[in-house]
Amino acid sequence: MLLNIKNKMKTACILYMLFFSITIFAQEPADFVNPFIGTSNYGAAYPGPIAPRGMASISPFNVAGVKNTPMEKDSQWLSNPYVNENNFLTGFSQVNLSGVGCPELGVILLMPTTGAVEIDHLKYGSTYSNEVAKAGYYSVNIEKYKVKGEFTASKRVGVSRFTFPKGQSNILLNLGLGLTNEEGAMIKVVSATEIEGMRSVGSFCYNSPEDAYPVYFVAQFSKPADKFGVWKKPAKYNGVEAQWMGYNGKARMMENTIKTVVGDSIGSYFTYKFDKQETVEVKIGISYVSIENARENLAKEVGNRSFDAIYKETYNQWNEELSKILVEGGTKDENTIFYTALYHTLIHPNTLNDINGQYPVIKRSKIAKTDDTRYTVFSLWDTYRNVHPLMSLVYPKQQSDMVKSMLDMFDENGWLPKWELNSTETFTMVGDPASIVITDTYMRGIRDYDVNKAYYAMLKGADNIENNPLRPGLKDYIKKGYLTTDNKGPVSTTQEYNISDYSISLMANEFGDKDNVKRFKERSLSYRKLFDKNLNLLRPRTADGKWYEPFDPASGANFEENVGFIEGNAWQYNFMVPHDIIGLKKLMGGDQAFSAQLQKIFDTKQFDMANEPDIANPYLFNYVKGEEYKAQEMVKKLVHEYFKNEPKGLPGNDDTGTMSAWLVYSMMGIYPISPGDPIYTITAPMFHRVTIKLDPRYYKKESIVIERQINNGGKINSIELNGKSINSFFISHDDFVNGTKLKVIQN
Repeated sequence: MLLNIKNKMKTACILYMLFFSITIFAQEPADFVNPFIGTSNYGAAYPGPIAPRGMASISPFNVAGVKNTPMEKDSQWLSNPYVNENNFLTGFSQVNLSGVGCPELGVILLMPTTGAVEIDHLKYGSTYSNEVAKAGYYSVNIEKYKVKGEFTASKRVGVSRFTFPKGQSNILLNLGLGLTNEEGAMIKVVSATEIEGMRSVGSFCYNSPEDAYPVYFVAQFSKPADKFGVWKKPAKYNGVEAQWMGYNGKARMMENTIKTVVGDSIGSYFTYKFDKQETVEVKIGISYVSIENARENLAKEVGNRSFDAIYKETYNQWNEELSKILVEGGTKDENTIFYTALYHTLIHPNTLNDINGQYPVIKRSKIAKTDDTRYTVFSLWDTYRNVHPLMSLVYPKQQSDMVKSMLDMFDENGWLPKWELNSTETFTMVGDPASIVITDTYMRGIRDYDVNKAYYAMLKGADNIENNPLRPGLKDYIKKGYLTTDNKGPVSTTQEYNISDYSISLMANEFGDKDNVKRFKERSLSYRKLFDKNLNLLRPRTADGKWYEPFDPASGANFEENVGFIEGNAWQYNFMVPHDIIGLKKLMGGDQAFSAQLQKIFDTKQFDMANEPDIANPYLFNYVKGEEYKAQEMVKKLVHEYFKNEPKGLPGNDDTGTMSAWLVYSMMGIYPISPGDPIYTITAPMFHRVTIKLDPRYYKKESIVIERQINNGGKINSIELNGKSINSFFISHDDFVNGTKLKVIQN
């Protein structure tokens, strides 16, 4: 009897496991996306919907008001419209940035309410519950009003669906509240079913306030309002005339008017009287060109289609993009963190042009038009390291259009982009990263753009000493080989210039420009003048060439201001010379000294997974023969420690997909170790099988498979390409994409 029970239990377990396996297998890649990942721990992601590389996006906005302290937008440096720990909601913003480090956008807030119209967000805000987030969809219950909100988006249109209870219901459109530090807006009720307007945004990272710019919108409602209006709350006037101003500092409510209202704290409301539970859909078209284009985007992109039809289309778009990489053999959590990371890399750079091809040029001196896609949000100091190489491999047409966008920016602005946002060049961060991205793209075989212009643009940025916004301190750099302490972050900026110069030397070689090959290769090695052999570290020099004193190698951790480095310290930057690791090994005294210094960074907790300068460090053990297993162990450890299927499942700011790209590569078992160089270094894949579909417009093969064979689960014993041992932990991009199967065998 006991044996029979055991057999039945065993059979039940087998059936359950089989059912579980079938369920997992049946899920599409898009089903594994968890947009809540990165919404805590300063990941700066948001859980609301966006289409792949969309212009419009919707995020619940829960960072306003004392009830959200300490993660409140005016209480500290906060760059996200949503924080998972907060619980006081004041609306749903229609344009947002994902994984950035400075507050911007997060405006055009839609909010459903019931009862009398209230326009103070601190009073009409509500707690919420039952959040659901998927690729292209978000829903939530707004507790104060017993209203359910559902949201989806096409590329240029945000779509909201509110289910109201019986009684008076309202939909507020608040242009006064937002994440941006810029003010100013315009609004007009066109009819009982339509609103149009504009919100001014800008001053990203508190830069270029004179370059603030408008984002235009048109909102259309599925049901005509029974009553509508606009409001304006002027600033408080304290002059003598204040005693005659009965409206001084008080909100003005203007009912059933279609006049245009402008100001800082303005908005509109649509009111309904429902006899039973009713649903209202709101579609908001977005444009950075004009209200007319926003209306056209809305009409041509979604028209009269239903919420469900739009969501289905966006879901299918996500599934198509995410299916370019298929993984097998992972757990549900592993699949989730992988596909969510890939999802995050497909948000930015995002689309700027309208459906008719129009977009504003840099400085907004005119409106231009494209037949391709004009991309925007180039956080290049972050993304040159791994995001763009990933795009070149998996989404080469997108990457080609990104390079074309950069070259158009060069035509418009005279310089390649540095940190471009909605046709505003913010010049945030340091270095000349666009040169690295373009070289890396070219060297991976993507060349359908004006290559001659690209090379000219690189040389201009590298050699033009006067008024060069890309390379401040270039005169010192060329003369001495390094930036002195008279410049900001002199050591790390020198390293960034070195990496760019190496990329330019690679391009010069492609052009047969031998003089520039030699010149820029020599320039790329000048970091060696900042290497202190006594410390085995890079350190700053003063204008007279002396070592800067006092020097604390640990100073600069956790974004602390310091003399030598930008967002890091001497330990975190010590190995950021990816183009000259062999040379660095020699400087340090050989393989063992190099490995010991590298290991010391991890042992002394100087490694920072949350920032870019050292994220390639775990892979550098592959440069030391016999110690490659350390790379395998360290990468696996970091993945499990910092990337999880939960809101705090990113190590910190996602930096427009850079941390997510690190994870995608790490779980596949390859990494683009030297930006500009078309090579990957290899570590242990975290799936049994990874299939990367290749774009036939750029690659000869249909796909490349990465396969893991585990014998005892230990370190990598051998690596094969198409059944032949490659005897190396490195593989060229050409060999990889022209292969059929990369097999990693662990003993």
